[in-house]
Parts: sequence; structure tokens; C-alpha cells
Amino acid sequence: VQLQASGGGLVQAGGSLRLSCAASEGSVSSYHMGWFRQAPGLERQFVAAIRRSGGRTDYAHSVKGRFTISRDNAKNTVYLQMNSLKLEDTAVYYCAAAPARSDYSGYYYTTGAYDVWGQGTQVTVSS
Repeated sequence: VQLQASGGGLVQAGGSLRLSCAASEGSVSSYHMGWFRQAPGLERQFVAAIRRSGGRTDYAHSVKGRFTISRDNAKNTVYLQMNSLKLEDTAVYYCAAAPARSDYSGYYYTTGAYDVWGQGTQVTVSS
């Protein structure tokens, strides 16, 4: 599978963006999917994950209640709805696909769980 992230841009603090991650040459339905982000000078960090069925979602504490991950397996796409954006949300956002190797939810908080990565989309939040 190949992943293409889109939807990033410049937004004022308090605004919203919806990121999309479209898959090709394979089906996202076979994978648990995640969003990560990386700010300059920092390590890539977990943002959100969703199981293959969509029945379970997990979020980083910093985005819980503001971001929503979802998937549409029929459209082969995963989304990240970001509301109430803050300056500290500024980063390059990456979507990624993980084979179902573990039942432990925390496993999918780690970059090592994911085999396939999209190219990233820049999100910049201004004051």
C-alpha cells in the first residue's frame, strides 16, 4: 500500500483543518492506521490511531477532545479532523499503516509499529 496525506495548510489558532490520507496499490482495511506529527528539531510523535474495523481509537493526551481520527474503508481513506487548533499543533503530519501484530493498544503509539508512511503534510497554526 502507498499513502498520500493532504489537507494541511495555514490556519489561525482556534480554527480547524481536516487531513486526509488516501491509499493506493492496496487497501487500508488491512491495516491499523495512525497519524503522527513532527515539529522542527523534535522526534516524530504519536497523535492518533484507529483499528482496522474502526471500533477503537486512541489519542495522544495533547489532542484528546480536539482531534478525531476516522476511516472510510470503502473510500480507502483515513481522516484526522483537527479542531481548536493551537500554536503547538504546528508540525508536519504523517499518516502510517500498521499490520495487526499486537492486541496491545500502546504498541500502536510507537513509530516502530508502522510499516508504511505517507509523505507528510504541513500544518501551521498562527496566532
